[in-house]
This record gives sequence, C-alpha cells and structure tokens, in this order.
Amino acid sequence: MNTIKSIVSGSVVKVHVEPGASVAPGDVIVTVESMKMEIPVEAEVAGVIAAVLVVVGQPVNEDDDVATLA
Repeated sequence: MNTIKSIVSGSVVKVHVEPGASVAPGDVIVTVESMKMEIPVEAEVAGVIAAVLVVVGQPVNEDDDVATLA
C-alpha cells in the first residue's frame, strides 16, 4: 500500500478527496497552510484512496502520512 506524505509542516486547511476516489499523479489530495502560504500535497502515483489520515485543522509535519492508496 502506498502512502501520500506531507511535503511541509503546517496545518491542513482542505481535504480534496475521500476514500474510494481514483487519483492520478499530480492530483491534489490535501492543502496544507505553512507560513501563511497554501501548499498542495499531490499524489505521486495513480491509485484509489484507501484512507484519508488527516482532517481540516490538524497539524502535520513534513513526511507525515496524509492518505493511503489501495
């Protein structure tokens, strides 16, 4: 199972997918706010979202898992 990791530390401001959604490389999974900037966290490979591991408002660190792909 592949995981999608945050590329920055910050706070989740939007979750763009839900379990069961098909994603392609480059699709935005979540948006993280860091230092007043919104950074999209994108899928690197195609797949189906198995689980979203974060919610809006949750703090994340760089390399934290935000979702898993089936």
